[in-house]
Amino acid sequence: MDLIKSQIRVAAGEPLPFTQEQVPCNGCAMEARINAEDPANGFRGSPGTITKLRLPGGPGVRWDSHVYQGYTIPPYYDSMIGKLIVHKPTRAEAIACMRRALDEFVIEGVKTTIPLLRDLFADAAFHSSQIDTTYIERTWTPSPS
Repeated sequence: MDLIKSQIRVAAGEPLPFTQEQVPCNGCAMEARINAEDPANGFRGSPGTITKLRLPGGPGVRWDSHVYQGYTIPPYYDSMIGKLIVHKPTRAEAIACMRRALDEFVIEGVKTTIPLLRDLFADAAFHSSQIDTTYIERTWTPSPS
């Protein structure tokens, strides 16, 4: 399915060329946005140079980004470094894969949201889908560095 082509055609007034029933659902995907921010300090931006970068990998793991070791994150733009995406047959497997990937991930030289994401993906409330958009501000306490 070419979703971009379909979007352009729908924007031009054509009908959507498929129904919801024709859209296959296979497995569970999760995305974690890695930002150059310090969650323990009010999510303050953390511009600077990435001095060490070790990316996670393996089956079902994808990293979408433009950064590299030696890249300088400027203070003027969005703090997102990249998106870590996993896909597995079930939600439980996707969570386990994301936890492993976050544990493998190393970014040094700037503070990132990786410690927060590690805590979140390990949280029992997250596992049982008992969270909402206020969950972090209501419950999260930074782990010791």
